Amino acid sequence: MLKRVSESGVNRVSPPCIFFCRAMPKNLPHPNEPRLKRQRDAASASASASASAPNTAAGPPKAAAPTPEEVSAALKRDGLAGLGALRISLETAAAKRKIQRAAAVMAEREAVADADVFRRSIGEVEPLKVPPRMTLPRVPPSPLPLQTRLDEEAVLHEALSDEYDPESLLDTDDSLSYCRHGVRQEVVRKLRRGAWIVQAQLDLHGMRREEAREALSEFIRESVKRGLRCLRVIHGKGLGSIGREPVLKGKVRAWLVQKEEVIAFCQARPHDGGAGAVLVLLQPGSSPHHHSHPQDRDHPPHRDRDSDHRHAERKGP
Repeated sequence: MLKRVSESGVNRVSPPCIFFCRAMPKNLPHPNEPRLKRQRDAASASASASASAPNTAAGPPKAAAPTPEEVSAALKRDGLAGLGALRISLETAAAKRKIQRAAAVMAEREAVADADVFRRSIGEVEPLKVPPRMTLPRVPPSPLPLQTRLDEEAVLHEALSDEYDPESLLDTDDSLSYCRHGVRQEVVRKLRRGAWIVQAQLDLHGMRREEAREALSEFIRESVKRGLRCLRVIHGKGLGSIGREPVLKGKVRAWLVQKEEVIAFCQARPHDGGAGAVLVLLQPGSSPHHHSHPQDRDHPPHRDRDSDHRHAERKGP
């Protein structure tokens, strides 16, 4: 109750004043409650992280001091309440860094412990005593006559021409025989009858023209070095070629005519290959171990009875 003095000086008691305040409606959150809740959640998360981290000598994490820019940005954004959120975020970052440092220290300790266990298990280590090694001098390999070989291949390649036509030098009979100038025709007849024993043969089946030409040149050259006289070259009948015509048959005869070592050749006998092969007779005296007379060019070498008997059995009755 309040006393009021009137103008007449009499104290009068004024009636009580009742102030009505509008009460807050129930079940409504406080305006600052969401922000306070976020701050409380961040603080609880920071406290739990600090409790779970191993206890080290580093002590509790210290939040880094905020920079003036961060403070001004927080004040502009949330006012004074933003400073509390900034402090909580800094404390959370410091706690994370502490956990990472503790994990690194623990990993380093485990590595050191593993290394100690390994050293204790293997014991002391001493280097092996290896006898001194002798260094051998390098002997250079002997040089290969590559240029000589290339020159010989070039000469052989140029010695045989595919454009040479031997038809004028071949006889017109079915065997298409050839006899070099100065050699009697009796040599060809003896070669056809098998007077000379075939000492080596070359099979050109499946070869291309260039391959066949090089193989034939090499075959004749090696045969001359070995002192061989009678050779057989199998060129095929052309049954598997286009048109069923022999491709190498004419080429082989043209190449043989151009070789100076060849004095005669003729078609082989049926049991020696027939139309798919040719018998070649080389001139004698090419081998350094072979000494021949001029009459050896026209006469075959001496044949023993065993060889004649084998040829007779092969010819049949």
